Amino acid sequence: MGRYDLALIGFGGVNRALAELISQRGDRLAEELGFALRVVAITDLRAGSLIETDGIDLAPLLAVEPGELSFAGLPGGDADPRNEWVIREVPADIVVEATFTNPTDGEPACSHVRWALTAGKHVCTTNKGPVALAGRELGQLAAEHGVSFEFEGAVLSGTPILRTARRVFGGLEITGVQGIMNGTSNYILGRLEEGIDLPTAIAAAQELGYAEADPTADVEGHDVQLKLMILANHVLGADLCREDVFREGISHITPQDVRDAVSKGLRWKLVGSATRRADGTVEARVAPVALPGHHPLAGVSGPVNAVAFHTDLLGTVTVSGPGAGRIETAYALLSDIIAIHQRHHADDDTAPLPRVLQARVLQETHRG
Repeated sequence: MGRYDLALIGFGGVNRALAELISQRGDRLAEELGFALRVVAITDLRAGSLIETDGIDLAPLLAVEPGELSFAGLPGGDADPRNEWVIREVPADIVVEATFTNPTDGEPACSHVRWALTAGKHVCTTNKGPVALAGRELGQLAAEHGVSFEFEGAVLSGTPILRTARRVFGGLEITGVQGIMNGTSNYILGRLEEGIDLPTAIAAAQELGYAEADPTADVEGHDVQLKLMILANHVLGADLCREDVFREGISHITPQDVRDAVSKGLRWKLVGSATRRADGTVEARVAPVALPGHHPLAGVSGPVNAVAFHTDLLGTVTVSGPGAGRIETAYALLSDIIAIHQRHHADDDTAPLPRVLQARVLQETHRG
């Protein structure tokens, strides 16, 4: 049985959840997938770096509360994250990148991905920044070095939007996409329908962990803008930058606006949409829209996300699922690793992902 050695860059919720899956279900995953997973390096801004080329014992690390974890003093540990050295020099097959990233320039994730690809290592990431802002460059870099750059979790977390478009929609022409791609803003709009004001709705979203302390990226549409760029560029073949995508958030919508819409059978949603024009160019915009009840996105409530694909032969096909969650996003990373294996070692890039595995991982995790 083969094995992939992983370097986890960032050890927050998502990579920690992936480590939990490997630690708790490693044997079962290996039996299901036909290959084993071993973590040989971890870096984290607060915890430092930990390298053990024979494999890190994950259980003791996972037993420590995240805010209290420190690698300093452990065998192979250091208080310094040493991201570049770890990515370039530690012998790992796959670099799993899940750090906090600036949405303006995609750093530090863009640099992490470049370092790994030029070192001849596969990369999977949940970060939107590198994919939206430098996806074409990084894809070319991966091709030049004969490795893969995978990013399924960058749009809808664990819901496989990109692979659905690539694999399931073969033979169809996708003419446009529309999506609710930010669960936080969707939750907030739902609370406005209940009659509460925007600050109260934002505070509720923060209390539930949907919104960050600074909710600007969610409320003003920056998060959806990046996700829409990824969808448009990789599904519609566009080459959009941020300046090409009109963006308007939900901060100006009042409870009265929402009530007026409901009285007319409409529901406000923050929608990212991209459409291929007759000349082949793509128009993209992010803006709140009052959707009629029959629209496929109108009934999407709470933190759930959905994307409607407009196709030439099937009409509109809508895919919905969780757009956030540490376990769900960790599954996206696992699906990226499966895709890497299929492409480079199973010689079958079109083979379907193991749906039984996906259901089993998510169901067992939620059962605790």
